[in-house]
Amino acid sequence: MNLAVICHSYNSFQKDSVEVIGPHFSSVEIFVRLNFFAEISRYFSIPKLNHFSSSIKIDNSQRLNNVNVYTTSIPYLPTDQGYKKLGEKHYCQVKNKIQKSGTRFNLIHSHFTWSAGYVGARLKEEYNVPFVVTAHGYDIYSLPFKDDEWREKIEYVLNTADHVITVSRSNFECMKRLDVSTPVTVIPNGFRSDLFYPRNALECRNMLVLPQDKKILLTVGNLEPVKGQLYLVEAVQKVVQERKDVLCVIVGSGKLKVALERLIRKLGLKDYILLVGGKPHEEIPLWMNACDLFVLPSLNEGNPTVMFEALGCGKPFIGTKVGGIPEIITSEDYGLLVEPADPDDLTEKILEALEKEWDSEQILKYAESFTWENISKDIFNVYKQVLG
Repeated sequence: MNLAVICHSYNSFQKDSVEVIGPHFSSVEIFVRLNFFAEISRYFSIPKLNHFSSSIKIDNSQRLNNVNVYTTSIPYLPTDQGYKKLGEKHYCQVKNKIQKSGTRFNLIHSHFTWSAGYVGARLKEEYNVPFVVTAHGYDIYSLPFKDDEWREKIEYVLNTADHVITVSRSNFECMKRLDVSTPVTVIPNGFRSDLFYPRNALECRNMLVLPQDKKILLTVGNLEPVKGQLYLVEAVQKVVQERKDVLCVIVGSGKLKVALERLIRKLGLKDYILLVGGKPHEEIPLWMNACDLFVLPSLNEGNPTVMFEALGCGKPFIGTKVGGIPEIITSEDYGLLVEPADPDDLTEKILEALEKEWDSEQILKYAESFTWENISKDIFNVYKQVLG
């Protein structure tokens, strides 16, 4: 059997799941969507587009021998209308790549309902092969409810699919508001246990040139408004009024960088917050193991991979009550939940977590069920269903 994967990136959770599932197939053909204008940023620095370039979106390290990665570069503007027109452009590019490469496949799996899901739906109709789509986050809790046109597009994708996977019950509740008859299975994201596991914190701090005498808070994610880093900065200001032994490390790149730098200067926090930029996926475990607490102040989420990665390193997780986060942080033995966009609540929970004695072994034991090795079994069962 040959698997075709349509995705917007080949790194992090898309790549990790393929690395585990891949050996079950003769070949896995990956089609990654790129923005033509973002590729220009590789030659002319355009900060807002840098983290959309192929060097960031595609991770070719430790690639399986039977995995082939193809790129489809499409010029489009990041506007609502530009994004609505992207589906057909994306489909035409992928179909053209399939014809030129002579690729054959028995199953299609698209990550995100738009535009990868639209491509998968069209390919199913063109090639008459089973099609699975995973609804991850904004593509199901936001897009179909923007207007009637978006609703129609997303419902077409979901109803064309043979099976829908979504990463949280919160997403599933959103799907219930749509006119969809396709079977749905909730399968959370996972983490790579060969990459995210406990390491010596002092050694990790030395490697990253981080202080040994500080309580380190860590957050990892694109610097975008939805990730809530601005609220974290405000919370850190309040935290340092109570204790000075704190350092907040923000890993990520994106359009919010300048605003964050400005706020950090305004609040006089340059000694308490480090913006370290984006880091390769294989380096993130060092940052995870160097921290005392992982904090994710997102305003919305599907089921964030970094949550599972932090738990996999035995770190307590502080996250907002959005998306699938409350479905995973079900006990205060694993972390604490806060209201989104509420720096006061975030401050309170950070201070509480810094004082608490956490049982890392209990966190690690809980995390075992979310390794990709275990999660992939559920994904593979879906594949077997649609393949009959």
